[in-house]
Amino acid sequence: MPCGFQDVHLEIHSTIDALDLVQAVAEHVARRVGLDEESLHWTSMAVRETVINAIIHGNKSDPTKLVFIDFTATPESAPADLIVCVRDQGPGFDPEQINDPLAAENVLRSSGRGIFLIKQFMDEVSIARSHEGGTEVRMRKHIRAS
Repeated sequence: MPCGFQDVHLEIHSTIDALDLVQAVAEHVARRVGLDEESLHWTSMAVRETVINAIIHGNKSDPTKLVFIDFTATPESAPADLIVCVRDQGPGFDPEQINDPLAAENVLRSSGRGIFLIKQFMDEVSIARSHEGGTEVRMRKHIRAS
């Protein structure tokens, strides 16, 4: 793995136009820390879906509100994990109230699978109210040696 990974912090306005930039940064960071191609793909998809949720559901597509995305490799000396935190400035929600997307009554719904998929793509996911306000999704992807 390349040495000298620097943490990356993005702040974007709540517009879908910023998604391509976020995905490009996520892919670059994933390559930089040494994720294999499959892990890189699923990690960037999880980041993209989380940012979409922050824009649409968290910030209600209000372009005056920001979404914060942080990429950190840990431990710093020899990274074994990539940590990605996405925080919005919305009112927050109770993750326990999310409908099960696999339940019969939800299978045909056009939305409601984002968090389920994020949890499938990443090794660990936590959702909590942020100290700064809004919701923070913290995701961990293990870096496996090729």
